Amino acid sequence: QVQLVESGGGLVQAGGSLRLSCIASGSIFSINAMGWYRQAPGKQRELVAAITSGGSTNYADSVKGRFTISRDSAKNTVYLQMNSLKPEDTAVYYCNADLFSSVGKYVYWGQGTQVTVSS
Repeated sequence: QVQLVESGGGLVQAGGSLRLSCIASGSIFSINAMGWYRQAPGKQRELVAAITSGGSTNYADSVKGRFTISRDSAKNTVYLQMNSLKPEDTAVYYCNADLFSSVGKYVYWGQGTQVTVSS
């Protein structure tokens, strides 16, 4: 009933930019928070950025000043603007949402979108 669909990943050269989008759909009553995680080969999944329903944001130290998370609550959509990309940003990026739906409060994950930054 609830799905998160990411888009916007791709291949970009170092110093370039990408914007990721994630749309939550289904019988959603409210969203407490949405965020972006990433996982590179051989590494654990890590938080990149998150935003609450009140607009508070949180970023990983490695992306502060380069990435910006934003949301469109009316569309149940979260964005991640990524500027000054570095090869170490290469990873699969996953959308995350903590939300209330017709079946209760649960955390949902998208399928992931690949971001590759070449040097």
